Amino acid sequence: MIQSLSAYLVNNLNKKVPVTGIGLFRIFYGLVTLQEIVFLFYFNHLIFDPIPYIDVEFPSIPFFLGLWGLVAVMVVVGYRYQFAAFSNYLFWIIFVNFTPMQRDFDGGFDMFMTGAGFFLLFMPADRAFSIDKLRYRLSTPFIHYNSYSQPAVSVLAYTVPVAICLGFLYFDSAIHKLFAEHWRNGLGPWLPSTQPYYVSAIDMSPWLNIEWLQKTVGYTILVFQFTFLFFFNHRKLRLIYLFIGMGLHLGITLSLNIYPFGLGMLSFYTLLIPFKCWRAAGRALTARKPALTVFYDRLCPLCNRTVLILNHFDVFHCIDFKSAQDHAAEYPALAALGQDELLTDLYALDDKNRMYSGLDTYIQVFFKMRYLFLLGAIMKLPGIYPLAGKRYRLIADSRQRVVCTSDCLVSEKLEDNTLYHRLFEQAAGEKPKAFSRKLAKILVGVLILQLNSSIHYGIVYRLKVDTYQNPLAAAVTKGSNALISVSQLFLGIAPHALYLHDHFAGYDRIVAITYIDSAGKEQWLPFVNEQGRLLAPNWGRVHSMWANIAVTPTINDTRLKKFIMKVTAFWGHKIGLNLDNTLFYIKLKKIDAPTHWVYDQLHRNFSSEWTNVGSAKWNDGVISVQLPGNINSL
Repeated sequence: MIQSLSAYLVNNLNKKVPVTGIGLFRIFYGLVTLQEIVFLFYFNHLIFDPIPYIDVEFPSIPFFLGLWGLVAVMVVVGYRYQFAAFSNYLFWIIFVNFTPMQRDFDGGFDMFMTGAGFFLLFMPADRAFSIDKLRYRLSTPFIHYNSYSQPAVSVLAYTVPVAICLGFLYFDSAIHKLFAEHWRNGLGPWLPSTQPYYVSAIDMSPWLNIEWLQKTVGYTILVFQFTFLFFFNHRKLRLIYLFIGMGLHLGITLSLNIYPFGLGMLSFYTLLIPFKCWRAAGRALTARKPALTVFYDRLCPLCNRTVLILNHFDVFHCIDFKSAQDHAAEYPALAALGQDELLTDLYALDDKNRMYSGLDTYIQVFFKMRYLFLLGAIMKLPGIYPLAGKRYRLIADSRQRVVCTSDCLVSEKLEDNTLYHRLFEQAAGEKPKAFSRKLAKILVGVLILQLNSSIHYGIVYRLKVDTYQNPLAAAVTKGSNALISVSQLFLGIAPHALYLHDHFAGYDRIVAITYIDSAGKEQWLPFVNEQGRLLAPNWGRVHSMWANIAVTPTINDTRLKKFIMKVTAFWGHKIGLNLDNTLFYIKLKKIDAPTHWVYDQLHRNFSSEWTNVGSAKWNDGVISVQLPGNINSL
């Protein structure tokens, strides 16, 4: 197996493809991370305080979330990428495994984001749409921007992360799904979409009420997940897997309230878009001919760096930059200017041969770049234009010109210290076969870790095999559990048993909280509404806390009281309630989670009646929750 995998790797190691998809993946992954950090900041006290706003155990959490947010921004813009990617990976590990998020606030996609963050460490994601790419060019300012070739990277930078982060995940999930009756009935996506706790604000009933459509989608997902690992890279099937996968995760994002999971998985599909699509998009978006030609002083370091910066952000290639010394004579309007006058400003000619200079050149550059049109319009405003003109004149008149020798072309060049460059270009370039064998062994090791998790929890656990009766089997089980703990911590390899029968079987009651306001009227806490839906922004990991831990098929009285305490303290503070003077009511209503298709099941669950089953009252920072002795019997 290692020999065959090594042969595949060495054959694909030097197969070069555009880096566009990897750059976009970095951006989308960073944005998903950033929105999650904003979410954690908003729910900081609910998630991290033992008693929200009353017992603050981790007062420094906002500071570290701020640091993580800064790192996430660095990932998005591609600034000091290797440092940012490693820091982001550590933040995911620390927050997910060593804070209350680990047990009570599982986001449903934390392991996936950890695994994806690990592979980002080794991907050349800084070579497209990044500040690091600009920094690299600025380190040699006298090299014309056309001298830089378009970046191309090994195709393995695409296929290996997709195979492991998506392929392994899907296959493991499909194994678990076979043990769930509603998935075997083709109703895997339908069932959670009929449960009030799980749906978004979009009413998907018109789709849910078409039985054949729901079963077609359900069985398609099963086939898709079982076969993805083996066929996603097939040239003729790639688009099919791309569209089905994007449809699946877009559906999750829109229909369920676990949108971070849907968005996180969607971000990975930028790596599955065929390379010819990136080339076609580049041809379609690139201007056929420059809309503006800018002339600059090639002996001025500031001018050269300015040109490199403007060219970097000219994503549609609407601007052409030419040396004034070498090309001014070709244009009569510029040739009429003296050499000294020509080099004191930045001159430009548009496609109608109109000439601009100084600040007006920058304004035209912003206009022609299309997406910076608003910035150009702002600079032309009456109050801003003269101030910007004075600032431009001050900088332009203080610039220095130099005589560039061969030394200035290379002396400042930044070194590429990314792991991708050191491993996949330097080490692999020197000994490709030896490198491929080592990489093959590592990938086989990752496969073993995934098989350990899939066999342990996807087969042995599902078949209810008692492995502790035999001493040898018991030792193997303990070793397997220890291995899963390590693989889950660092690689995000964990069982993907989401929304299966052991979650919904017996899920026939849900709980909500109301309160009596100062006017004596009963109001719904902005948490669960009259229908039983969890309201935004209580989605993602807060949904998981309430719908997967507090309220389960068998409700644990201690856990439910704990989270009633957290929710009432958090939202009571948010909406300005005086906790000591507020009475909260605990409400319960019956719902149904059938494993067979039922017409309009979502609205049936929405319309069932609520019953008061308990109350909660705060007194000087201590809550008293009154619930029935056995809430599961109601």
